[in-house]
Amino acid sequence: MPLSKDIVWSGNYITVYNQDSWEFVGRPRGIKAAVILAIDEDETGKNIILVEQFRVPLGRNCLELPAGLIGDETENENPIDAAMRELVEETGYQAGRMEIIGEFYSSPGMVSEKFFMMRAHNVTKIGDGGGVDGENITVHRVPLPNIAEFIRQKQDEGCAMDAKLLPLLLTL
Repeated sequence: MPLSKDIVWSGNYITVYNQDSWEFVGRPRGIKAAVILAIDEDETGKNIILVEQFRVPLGRNCLELPAGLIGDETENENPIDAAMRELVEETGYQAGRMEIIGEFYSSPGMVSEKFFMMRAHNVTKIGDGGGVDGENITVHRVPLPNIAEFIRQKQDEGCAMDAKLLPLLLTL
């Protein structure tokens, strides 16, 4: 049975906790995240939609699946609604339907944040994307058969890789 959880420090988007001598980071106010696997299809085949943006903790750009926070602005926000909104904001693509694949934790020894892995269906381009409030997101539409080569190219350019891209490489 764990001892009580003490807040060491709290900001707008993260809280540092100490529980039974274990330090970890979590999200305040029940904030979660939605990570979106968006694949569109045209006459040439399937394409995966990825985003690239500067990540302050890494000090460099990172290649990622589109993602965003759930409940950071609206309490009890529905994960599907958040994912639909974030996909358009970040990529300019809209999903005809959004499916929850499951709930996951990215680094459970250090971060308590839960994320929902989402699958966007019937994806169509409706805008430029790029994010909000100076996010400066670059959108990449990559043919699925070329994903391993694209990831290697971005790594060679010095881009960091989000671990959530790994399953894409393992399924090829």
